[in-house]
Amino acid sequence: MSDSRLFKILYYLLDRGHATAPELAAEFEVSPRTIYRDVEALSSAGIPIYAETGRNGGIYLLQDFILDRAILSEKEKQEVLIAMQSVLATGYIGGKEILTKLSALFNVNTRSWLEVDFSRWGKCAFDNSKFEMLKKAVIQCKEIKIVYENTKSERSTRIIQPLKLSYKSKEWYLKAFCMKQQDFRIFKLNRILELELMENTFMPRPYPEQNNDLHKICSRIVLLFAKEIAYRVYDEFDETQIKYQKNGDLIACAEMPVDTWLIGYLLSFGAQVEIMEPAYLKDVLAAQAQEIYKKYKP
Repeated sequence: MSDSRLFKILYYLLDRGHATAPELAAEFEVSPRTIYRDVEALSSAGIPIYAETGRNGGIYLLQDFILDRAILSEKEKQEVLIAMQSVLATGYIGGKEILTKLSALFNVNTRSWLEVDFSRWGKCAFDNSKFEMLKKAVIQCKEIKIVYENTKSERSTRIIQPLKLSYKSKEWYLKAFCMKQQDFRIFKLNRILELELMENTFMPRPYPEQNNDLHKICSRIVLLFAKEIAYRVYDEFDETQIKYQKNGDLIACAEMPVDTWLIGYLLSFGAQVEIMEPAYLKDVLAAQAQEIYKKYKP
């Protein structure tokens, strides 16, 4: 992507009022799909730009929008620059020149306030390159081949059509259409062990909205944590899910799936957690702890 094209599109619309995607594509010698990606990038940066379909459709700026630094307060100028910095922090590499131009236009210098690193500790190079490759695949609508390991420790190789990167509960996921299963799937990025960008392109399809089926596989989990481990409780539970005891201990209640992740999570607390509900989970955890004891006892 040309770093200056987004700014040129903005000036083009200010001059003409509106334009169609094919018109802009011909003007800047790119594809209409690229123009729509540019529109999305401008919108994410806080520019009031939108697209309309239909006979009189096209790409528009809000009618009262004027790119004039005189009409913006100092606070508003800072907000525009902060919005642009936010886009850059997510890994979007096409906006550095735009940020520089806007800073000069507004006559405002704004300090860097946000840093995003997609890697885990000790995995910087691979995690960041993986994220960049997945972002490229989603934007360019290219199929990818992955080696993936699920929660049952089953490893498989499959071709998928990546649709959207999603951040949920402090973890990154990839929403995609799996060619092997011919169905929509969600893949946790940390479990994508190998990744290859393919040449095949695809027409993106909307990922279906989540329904209440997820709640059917969840159980009400009530846990009592020792006060000494309180800092870890805040990593997984919201303040509204926590009740504080007079002695400083914490009771956490949440709807969670009972799976291998939950068992491993609870075992990581050792004796500093007590399962209050459900009763059967106590037996599951005790059995796992017994297996660990047998493995390591002298």
